[in-house]
Amino acid sequence: MGHLWDGLSRAYDLLGFARAAGGDEVFRQVPPMRSARLRSVTTTSPSWALDHAHRLVYEALQQVAEQGWSHVVLDGKLFRSDRCAETTESVKGETINSWYSGKHRAPGGNVQAVVRPDGQPIWVSDVAPGHLHDLTVARDAGVTGALNWAASQLALPTLADSGYEGAGHGVKTPFKQPVGGQALAPDNQAYNTLHRATRCLGERGFALLTGRWRALQRITVSPSRIGELAQAALVLTQLENGQLRTSY
Repeated sequence: MGHLWDGLSRAYDLLGFARAAGGDEVFRQVPPMRSARLRSVTTTSPSWALDHAHRLVYEALQQVAEQGWSHVVLDGKLFRSDRCAETTESVKGETINSWYSGKHRAPGGNVQAVVRPDGQPIWVSDVAPGHLHDLTVARDAGVTGALNWAASQLALPTLADSGYEGAGHGVKTPFKQPVGGQALAPDNQAYNTLHRATRCLGERGFALLTGRWRALQRITVSPSRIGELAQAALVLTQLENGQLRTSY
């Protein structure tokens, strides 16, 4: 296995991925062709010091690392619902509809998920009002801290879209398009291509939940209960699939 990994690392350099990744050693561990397993997990999870809701994500990440998966994917989704009259104050001091998403132009609740590379969701957050940004919801749910811990202690980095820029060293996002209409440098374009190719399968996690469970396809209850529906769907999906797959 050592010779195989040396060969893959050499190919990684020759194909230019090392330069495209900007020397990022964490990202180097997740090329699409990777077949070597991660080292055995020996770090103790800090989950004992957390409440139940936050402990679940740490335990899920540790299980994924022990199974040998190379990375996880962080994704968010707005579950659309009927309009809700609840209001809140925006950062500009204006009164806005708490559950209305300006990005999607629809009311609903924001739920975050951590997904394995094969698209199997391993954790979903509670719901947050739709007006909040994905990164804000992820931070409030405590998942960004858990993902940064997993990257540093379990060698388990996270891939996410550009909406999570600034989430921390363990959450890898694509390079954004420069201002002023300038084109991305070729190295950065290659990095983004590799990033998207590695991330794409993991982003089917929400499709797996909504496609299987009709309760998530059309929300008619209070949007504040969307998180309960998503978490129940996660448990049922895991039970239906039986034993979680190991890395291939």
